[in-house]
Parts: sequence; C-alpha cells; structure tokens
Amino acid sequence: MKFKQKLTTTLAALALTTVAASAFSETTIRLSTYVNEVDIRYEGFQHFAELAAEKSGGSLNVEIFPSGTLHGWSEGVDSIQGGVSDISWINADSRLPCYANTSLYPAEVNLEKQTELDAAYAELIRAEAEKVGLVPLFNSNYSYDQEWWFEEPISDLSKLDGKLVRSIGPLVSLMIETWGGEPVFVSPKEVFQSAERGVVDGINMGVATYSSWKLWTVMPYMVNANLFYGNVQYMMNKSKFDSLTADEQKALSEAAAETEVWLKPRYEAWVDQQVGNAVMQGGGSAVSITDEQRATLISSVSGKWDETVNKACGPELADQIRALLAQHKP
Repeated sequence: MKFKQKLTTTLAALALTTVAASAFSETTIRLSTYVNEVDIRYEGFQHFAELAAEKSGGSLNVEIFPSGTLHGWSEGVDSIQGGVSDISWINADSRLPCYANTSLYPAEVNLEKQTELDAAYAELIRAEAEKVGLVPLFNSNYSYDQEWWFEEPISDLSKLDGKLVRSIGPLVSLMIETWGGEPVFVSPKEVFQSAERGVVDGINMGVATYSSWKLWTVMPYMVNANLFYGNVQYMMNKSKFDSLTADEQKALSEAAAETEVWLKPRYEAWVDQQVGNAVMQGGGSAVSITDEQRATLISSVSGKWDETVNKACGPELADQIRALLAQHKP
C-alpha cells in the first residue's frame, strides 16, 4: 500500500513538472554574423540578445555566432531557409532582386536620422523578403563606413587603371568597372590574405570590418568617399518569427529597433577611433574627397544604376526608394 501511495505521489509531481515546463518554453534563436568579437557591432548583438530576453520575460534566447562560423558571405538566404541559422545578414541575392540592387545605392545621405531612414527602407523591401520566407529585422550600419583602401596613395578614385579591387556586390562592381578597375569578390575573413598576397590591389569594405580584421597593416591608404547609402539587412526566418507568440514577436522587434538606436553613436565613435588610431600610429592614411568629386563619382554611375533598379524593383517601388533617399539628402 505504501509503495502505491509513493508511486502516485511521484507521478503527480512529474505531471506538475510537465505542466510547468509547458507553461514556460524557451525559444533559441541562432543569429549568424560575419563580424568578429572585437568589432563594436558584436556588442550590439549582445545588447540585442539581452533586450530580447528581458522583454520576453526570458522566453527568447538569442545565440550569437560571429566570424561567419555558420555560413559564408553569400549564403544568408540558404542558411535561413535551410535552418542553419534563424537570423543572418543578407547580401545581394538573386532571389531578392530589388533588395540586391538597392541595399547599396549611389547616393549621399544625411545620417542624422539614419535609424528612421533604415526603418523606412526595410518596410519598402519587406514584401519581397516575405515572398522568400524572410522578415527584415535590423540594419547593418553600412551607410557610415563603407570605404576604399589601397596599398599606395591614389590620386583619383575615378582612375583605377586596371587595379583589382575587392567588391561586395553589383553596385560596387559597376563603380570599379566604370572607373577602369576590375572587381574581385573576396569574403571578409579572406581579405587579409588576399591583400597580403597581392590578389587584390584595393579594397572596398566597411571601416569597422576592415579594422576588426587588422587590414590597416596591409593596405593603409584610405579614401574616405561617402558614396553610398547602405542598408544590408539582418533578416529572420519568417516561419520561425510567425511561430513566436505575439508578445515575443513584439519583444524581438522592439529589441532590434532599440539596439539600432543604442549602437549608432557607439558604432560611429568606434569607427572614427579606428581611423584615428591607424593614422596617429603611422600605419595608415585617410584622405577625404571634395563635395565636387563626390558628386562627379556618384553621377558617373547613378544613371545606369537607376535603369538596373527600375528593372529589379519595378518603376513604382524604385521611385519610392529614390524618393526616400532624396528626403535624406544633405
């Protein structure tokens, strides 16, 4: 009789434990990024993870995988669709033609209201993303620091004279070709070896990523040109996002938006410090182009690029994106 009572008590306790577990179920979200752990943006991802956990009452657990450990530069869509990651950066992918051709745009923008600009852009490309099972979540701060480096000083960016220059996507490739160079694709973590071995003569890259990979030592001459609007999005698997509760979706979206605001001044200060350190320590040189040079460089590619964007997005959406950028022109 005592054995039966003990068994009943044990089963009842197990039942209560099961009910309690089902009432609180932690969801793990795998976030993949190409940035490494010394990059200020890694702190941004940590802040995002902390906010998501806090706002969801602990039900969301964001795991961060830095340095492209889950997938390569061009594999973001495949990684998300295949379940390798839940959130990833999305590069210029042919399944997202409008995004691929507008995530970098030849335009000078005022970054005072960058977070509002980035959010408005994300809404414009949301429908296209959802068609391939993705949800735009937050941006990658490309506008502030996408620049150019060379092994030796260069007098005119528009005269590349056959130089092999690292490109990150279609627009940059068009720029390099228009200015007489040859674009070469190299993933971020392979750029150091490529520069050191002479595979490329120049590099187009974000200052933050460039500094994190210690590239000032191999290509120290920077041209600060400010030729792009950039919004390389981190997107999430739509099915995974839709499987979250309404409160969890809200928590994740709010965490992303608040992280962008939190990171922006820290990111810009860190980028400025990296450039300053490189120059002051004698290992680098940073030269800014004039407003007139900037306008000439942008106009040399903008007409052809507008035609590309019209085909990729359709005239109506293309015009909406251009109108948005025009609203934020300096």
